[in-house]
Amino acid sequence: MPEGQAIHRLARIASGFLAGRIVAAASPQGRFAEGAARLDGLTAFRAQAWGKHFFMPFAESRTSTAEPSLGDDGPAWLHVHLGLYGRWSFSGPRATDVAGAGLRGGGNAAAVPEPGATVRLRLEAEGLAADLTGPARCEVLDGQGVRAVLARLGPDPVRNDPGDRERFVAAIRSRRAAVGQLVLDQSIAAGPGNIYRADCLFRTGISPLTPGGEVPPERLGALWDDLAATMADDVDNGVIRTVPPELRPEPVPEGDEEAGRFAVYHRAGRPCLRCGTAIVEKDLVGRRLFWCPGCQR
Repeated sequence: MPEGQAIHRLARIASGFLAGRIVAAASPQGRFAEGAARLDGLTAFRAQAWGKHFFMPFAESRTSTAEPSLGDDGPAWLHVHLGLYGRWSFSGPRATDVAGAGLRGGGNAAAVPEPGATVRLRLEAEGLAADLTGPARCEVLDGQGVRAVLARLGPDPVRNDPGDRERFVAAIRSRRAAVGQLVLDQSIAAGPGNIYRADCLFRTGISPLTPGGEVPPERLGALWDDLAATMADDVDNGVIRTVPPELRPEPVPEGDEEAGRFAVYHRAGRPCLRCGTAIVEKDLVGRRLFWCPGCQR
C-alpha cells in the first residue's frame, strides 16, 4: 500500500495533467459509470491529499473559478483510496512536459492508449489521460462527505498544519498501546506506513514496544518533526530513503541492498548501521515491525 507521501506526489501529478481543464470521464470497467457520469464535462481543480486519501474537486468552470479548499461545499469531490492494489497511470504526448519527473512508476509520454478493461476511471483532457485501476475506494462526495472522511483521520505529517504536532503528541500520550502500533493508526497520524514507522522511530531512538503514554512528550514531538521532514522530502524525489545520510554505507554491502535506503526496515538479522546490534523483527497487530534493540531501548 502506498504511504502518504506517494499520495501527495500523485496529487501533484494529477493536478499537472488535469487542473484547469474540462475533463471527459468514463468507466471502461463499468463499476464506476455513475460516478464518472457526474464528473464528465466538469472542470478539474487542484488535487489534494490527506494521508493516504486522494481528493480532486470538479465544478462548472463558469460558476466557480476560485480554487476550492479541501472539503468546501459546491464542487463534486473525487475521493480515492488506493489500498493494496490501486494504481494511477498517466499518458499523453505531452505527458513529460506536464508532469516531468512525476512520471516515475507509471507515466507514458506516448499518445493516449485505449483504456484497458480493468480501468475503473479514466479522466481525459486535451490529449492527456489519467487511468485508475484497482482502488479500495473510488467515490464522488460532496463537501460534507469529504469533511466526514477527514474527521476520522489524524493530522497529516506532510501537511504539518499548525497544532498538528501537539495533537499527535496528545493522542499518543493518551493511549496504553505500544507506540509502534499507534504510529500506524490513521486516526492518530494520517499517512505513515510501515517504512516510516520503523525508520522514524529508529531515527528518534524510541523503542516501538514502549506504551504510548510512557513516551516523554519531547520525544514524541521529535518523532512528529522527523515524520514531517522525512515524508515531505520523499514527496519531492519520489523515492523513500529513510536511512540517515551519515549512516548510509558506501558502497552498499552485497546482500544488504536495503541499507542504501532504510535504517532498520526490512533488515532483520543484519547489523544496525549505527551500533552493530542485529536488527530484530516481530509481528505487531498483523504488521511486520523492525527495530534495533541497541539504539531503541
